[in-house]
Amino acid sequence: MSTTGVFRRITLGIAFAGLISGVAMAQSQDPTPRQQDIQQDKKDIRQDKKDLKQDSKDRNADQRDINQDKRDMRSDRKDVRQDNRNIRNDKSDIHQDNKDIRTDKQDLNKDRTDRNADQRDINHDKRELVRDDAKYGVNSSQAQADRKDLYKDRVDRNKDQRDINKDKRDLNQDRKDRNQDVRDLNADRKDRDQDVKDLHNDKKDLRADRKDRNKDQKEINKDKKDLHKDRADLRKDRKHK
Repeated sequence: MSTTGVFRRITLGIAFAGLISGVAMAQSQDPTPRQQDIQQDKKDIRQDKKDLKQDSKDRNADQRDINQDKRDMRSDRKDVRQDNRNIRNDKSDIHQDNKDIRTDKQDLNKDRTDRNADQRDINHDKRELVRDDAKYGVNSSQAQADRKDLYKDRVDRNKDQRDINKDKRDLNQDRKDRNQDVRDLNADRKDRDQDVKDLHNDKKDLRADRKDRNKDQKEINKDKKDLHKDRADLRKDRKHK
């Protein structure tokens, strides 16, 4: 190997060692105050962006809650209106049921009066038949007429009894309907009260969600101001670097 080659290798080795030493010294030096400000500004900007993103996410979630609260309130108001209609219908049904019950009672009383009158006619016809049989004979025209009257009165009495039985069934059915309508009225009132309570709760939730949304919006505005300020500080620190 020539002397020139050896010398060249030694020179390159010294230069490489000096380069490594210079890099190490540069890395070991502490950053200047201005560099520290720039690094802090960048850190603040990153944190501002994170805060802004999180606050925007919270604000959007609050807005979704507000929209849901509004839908719930519309639904609750609709339910309350329907409950009130049901209550009015139930009251009308109960009023009609009571009217039907009064009519049934009147019909029942009338049919009983007719039935009792028919029974008295039957009893009278029986006495007349017995007297005419004894006085004129079983086959007499008077006895035959009494038998016809007796038959006719029994037919009328039986018809009145059927009417009485029907009136009783109608009365029982109308009372049953009235009682069911009263239960429906109580249930509809209970539903209405619950829907009104739900509506009040939804109003409270809406106010709370709007308050949260407004608070998040204020934080967003503050984050934007902080971000703007930190960016301005970064530009200023870079300009005076």
